[in-house]
Amino acid sequence: MVEKLRLPFPILSDPDRSQAIRPYLASDEGDPRDIATPTTVVIGPDGSELWRHQSKDFADRPPEDGALEAVQALGLEPTSQPEPTPGSPEPGPKAMKLSDLAPYYRGAKFGSVVAGKRFPELDEGLTDFRTMLDGYIEAVVALGGDQR
Repeated sequence: MVEKLRLPFPILSDPDRSQAIRPYLASDEGDPRDIATPTTVVIGPDGSELWRHQSKDFADRPPEDGALEAVQALGLEPTSQPEPTPGSPEPGPKAMKLSDLAPYYRGAKFGSVVAGKRFPELDEGLTDFRTMLDGYIEAVVALGGDQR
């Protein structure tokens, strides 16, 4: 994934859930498969947990602002690493085309508006979901994937 996405940082893979998912309490307790929910944890130089966001479910992605603020508050000097060398990643046979993502996210946003009107008690969570979708739409447009 680091190579495919050209990430400027390493990521952790924890297939047996022993290195991060269980120790950082990132499991979805309601899922019998013991999968992780998207969780961001900022760990200080002394090993203490400084900030955490655990998503409600697999579709919830936190904004990065809180994590960045927690890291910046440490006042540490920036580090660097060599830029990843991209390989030749190819989308899988079920991957959506970039041009299909903006309409897909707009449809999800529209569906959440309808759900919020029908179930007003859910609207607060749906507002957060719409904000997340707006960020996705903005990113797709920036990548040139909006084919209106």
